[in-house]
Amino acid sequence: MPHFFSLTFACFVIILFSTINFSQFGGEKMKVLKIVLIVLAVLIGVIIILGFVAPKKYHVERDVIINAPKPLVFQHIKYWDNWHAWSPWAERDTIMTYSIKGTDGEEGSIYSWVGDPKITGTGEMVNTGIIENEEINYRLHFFEPMEDVSDGYLRLSEVDEGTRVVWAFYGTNPFPWNVVMLFMSLEKMVGPDFEHGLAMLKEICENEAAEAHQGSVQHDK
Repeated sequence: MPHFFSLTFACFVIILFSTINFSQFGGEKMKVLKIVLIVLAVLIGVIIILGFVAPKKYHVERDVIINAPKPLVFQHIKYWDNWHAWSPWAERDTIMTYSIKGTDGEEGSIYSWVGDPKITGTGEMVNTGIIENEEINYRLHFFEPMEDVSDGYLRLSEVDEGTRVVWAFYGTNPFPWNVVMLFMSLEKMVGPDFEHGLAMLKEICENEAAEAHQGSVQHDK
């Protein structure tokens, strides 16, 4: 893609020069024009070079330890309908509406939403793979305010304190977006939302686990 961009720019410069009547410019105007063209050429050159060296892949990941058994936690990430209770974006976007296509909790099911363009926009998530009580994989497709596609997953593992949940998303930034992302941090943009969502998931699961434990204690009595 950088090669295509540089070729396009070269053609643009050639066309630009062919349409300019340089005889109409005096000495000072010619100097200014040359400076402008040189600055423009240098700027485009820098962008092209950055396009080669800037990373094209991204990966953002957060995790949390939940004091609850894996099967209980998994029920809250397996079904799209349960995501609404701990989604940081659903909490923030009060006008967002969503719908589910297919069999919720199974591969191929789709979670679609329409919300505030400044917060959640419009998009969908497709369940691309699920391992019971272990992980769910999904493809995230934004339609508005701009189109973008990435992949994500939630993975569970048993630890001494309960269940560790890892939430991640990853993808590829083609040129020139990989250059743009040098000046923007996905870690700072998405990381805090993942942390907040996992904190809400933790609260929901631990409250449910505590209630279940309390109920079993009372039953034993």
